[in-house]
Amino acid sequence: MFLLLLVQILQSGLLAVRSCPSSCACSYGNSGIAELRPYRFVMVQCSDPGISAVPINVPADTVKLRLEKTLISRVPRAAFFNLSELRFLWLTYNSITSIHPSSFVNLKTLRELRLDGNFLTSFPWEGLRDMPRLQTLGLHNNRLSILPAHAALFLLNITYLDLSSNRLTILPAELLDLWFPLPGQQDGPVQRRILGLHDNPWLCDCQISMVMSLSMSVGSPVVLMDQLLICSRALGQSGVLLTQAELSRCMRPSVQPAATRVISPLGSNVILRCDATGYPTPTLTWIKTSAYADCCQDNILANSDQLPRNLESFLQESPRVGVRWSIITLNGLSYKDAGEYRCQARNMAGISEAPIKLKVVGVTRLSRLPKRKSQKTSTKSSSKQRKANQTTTTTNTASTKENQRLQNMIPPSINKTQTSSNVVPKLFPVDKRRKMNSSDVKKKTQTSIKPTPVPPENSATALSSETFV
Repeated sequence: MFLLLLVQILQSGLLAVRSCPSSCACSYGNSGIAELRPYRFVMVQCSDPGISAVPINVPADTVKLRLEKTLISRVPRAAFFNLSELRFLWLTYNSITSIHPSSFVNLKTLRELRLDGNFLTSFPWEGLRDMPRLQTLGLHNNRLSILPAHAALFLLNITYLDLSSNRLTILPAELLDLWFPLPGQQDGPVQRRILGLHDNPWLCDCQISMVMSLSMSVGSPVVLMDQLLICSRALGQSGVLLTQAELSRCMRPSVQPAATRVISPLGSNVILRCDATGYPTPTLTWIKTSAYADCCQDNILANSDQLPRNLESFLQESPRVGVRWSIITLNGLSYKDAGEYRCQARNMAGISEAPIKLKVVGVTRLSRLPKRKSQKTSTKSSSKQRKANQTTTTTNTASTKENQRLQNMIPPSINKTQTSSNVVPKLFPVDKRRKMNSSDVKKKTQTSIKPTPVPPENSATALSSETFV
């Protein structure tokens, strides 16, 4: 009994999942798609003019959903969250004016999204992150007037983009870099794309002219659906074909840094700046290409990040067309910040860059110098001490020999009193002599009669130093 009840519950759940929404038509059958698992294909088409909201009871295994010619005016958040198997989503020719940035959450297998024939004035480009496998995006016949620069970040996998019949006037340089990468900027093989740019009021200048010329070249990565682009906003050129308009030429960017070499102390703040000129107005990027090679900072260099790498925290502004400046701020400098920085400017005409070398100095690098000086000082002191000892020994030896020579010079016939009196004047300098009275002479004589011992080595040294200058 319990098993029978369980089977009924499961069947009712499956029927609820497989039930088709009212005012919609559902078709079942083999999918015919090799990538899909071998289960029944479900396509749901809702084209009732009375539908004003996205249906919420669409079968969970739906592969293709078409909501066409309805009164749906907005797409709410997570509108298709339960449709994880969805491959194709067509929301064409409705009255959609707004799409929530999170409307396409959980559509990880979606390949094609079409929004043609609505009233969109903007599109949530960041919402494309929720559709990593999306390849086709149709925005034909809407009211888009601005194509933001950040859209290029989410169009990497898009191979078919239809922007025709809108109100676009210019293309951002970031999109041109994506569609027409410069040599050396493309990772892997060049991806071919199909673009629909016709039927827009383009401001015909260097950018759109470059798109036209590059798309017509042999082996171009971009193919235009229609090459008849019209200049509708250029002064005096309204309604003129792009191929007939006289357009200004593109100019390769030129970069001028504020300084090419910067030396700053440890812990300080540094601002690096560069200016760029070119047409179209170039975009600037900061890249750290190498670390500062210093013998005393090997441990820091070994732990540094992989180079080169792009730097993200920088500010750039365009004071006028064709001119752009950019600055990057480095706060609390460390040895890891030292190295070579490159300011890179790019536009459709080419790429150029300028290097700036940053050197960080501080007291840490002088930590070993006092030890070396002390070692040298101690070495010198020891050598001087050895020399002094050698000099003293030599002087002592010389003084001893001189005293012995003086004693040997006294003749044997002369008495000791005369010897003493004759020797004393030679042992004392002239300026240190003093007159002696008779009593002093007698005392000296009496004292000198006694045997005179040989003075010790230290006394001889002192006597010699006073005598032999």
